[in-house]
Amino acid sequence: MRRETAFLAVAVALMLTLTPLVAHATDGYFTNGYGTCSQGMGGAGVAFALGQISPATNPAALAAGSAGWELGFGLFNPNRSYDVTGAPSGYPGTFGLAPGEVSSGSSLFVMPHFGFSTRVGGHSVVGLALYGNGGMNTNYDTKTFGFSPTGVNMSQLFIAPTWATTFGGCHSVGVTAVLAYQMFKVEGLQAFSPFSSNPAKLTNNSTAGAFGGGVRVGYLGEWSPMFSFGASYQSRVYMSTFDAYSGLFAEQGDFDVPSNWTLGIGLKPTKALDLAFDVQQIRYSEVQSVGNPMLPNLMQAPLGAAGGAGFGWQDMTVFKAGVQFRAGGGWTWRGGYSYGNQPVPTSEVLFNIIAPGVTQQHATFGFSKEVAPHRSFDFALVRAFNATVTGANPLEAPGQQTIALNMDQWVFTFGYSVSFK
Repeated sequence: MRRETAFLAVAVALMLTLTPLVAHATDGYFTNGYGTCSQGMGGAGVAFALGQISPATNPAALAAGSAGWELGFGLFNPNRSYDVTGAPSGYPGTFGLAPGEVSSGSSLFVMPHFGFSTRVGGHSVVGLALYGNGGMNTNYDTKTFGFSPTGVNMSQLFIAPTWATTFGGCHSVGVTAVLAYQMFKVEGLQAFSPFSSNPAKLTNNSTAGAFGGGVRVGYLGEWSPMFSFGASYQSRVYMSTFDAYSGLFAEQGDFDVPSNWTLGIGLKPTKALDLAFDVQQIRYSEVQSVGNPMLPNLMQAPLGAAGGAGFGWQDMTVFKAGVQFRAGGGWTWRGGYSYGNQPVPTSEVLFNIIAPGVTQQHATFGFSKEVAPHRSFDFALVRAFNATVTGANPLEAPGQQTIALNMDQWVFTFGYSVSFK
């Protein structure tokens, strides 16, 4: 137990140290999969016990698997750019952009995760998971909106203490307290000052922090040796406001984490083969700063006010499929694919230059290799294919300019896991 406590302390320290580096976007600004094993299976696995990071997906899975600990680090490479076609009209009251293609810098990030669980009694488990939920980052050296540099950096850290228990032999339920901390900084939005309720708290301020909390509940049941079903729901995570950016985000700097749910089935055609199929919905529209459209909100309420303009993101439904094969010799191989509807409408391309979370398709590969009894090295590779959203500049003369947002990503995740069996 002393060794377990030491590992926990070191992992917590590492996560807190690396929090400023966590910035990524796959399903909108949510991570496509949590933990190395789930990432290798296309982010699927709500109906399986896939390790100590399972509270991020389904807290009930913690009781269905083995107690232990897991530590991992991902290297995230997002490639973001925007392309403006057409010259500015110069008409009074318009907001034209310089034509051309511009790519974002800051193309490599570290994404750590950690999970730990231990059994308490014959049926219950308590655990703690730490992970980055998602984020947004852009860094343009050009005068995108007339000022340079332009870009945003947002990162989120989640601390998830969990209790789960089994019942009826093949069923489990769990509950997780979702404790969140997020940081935000934006530069280069001075041109929007006339539209802001508080121009001094619109842009180019210091990094702001916010704390908040919510809850996730889950169920996992093995209804037959070949079939399992999992379900999980996370409430809206209510955050304190970003006071330094209360002139940007609707509701005086509010930026809550939207609620989401996941349903999934697991099939086991043989003892060596697992198939996972999940569907997830992320309710971006319930958070005004994320879901409010730019127009007509920008003309009806100032930025930062209730009803002010946001990024216009739509709710996102994601379909995930994964496979896991235990090949013997301590090897387990994984693969997966996921597809989500586009959260960024063509009407919202202007504001989303700084947050182009437009990727929709992911192909994944992974494996685990047992390096000692109950100890394994884990690896996952995620490829988010290039996606483009093109629309008119809504603040220019009709037909004058189009804006194309582009993004593709690579993720390489390395993990080490230990079972207490």
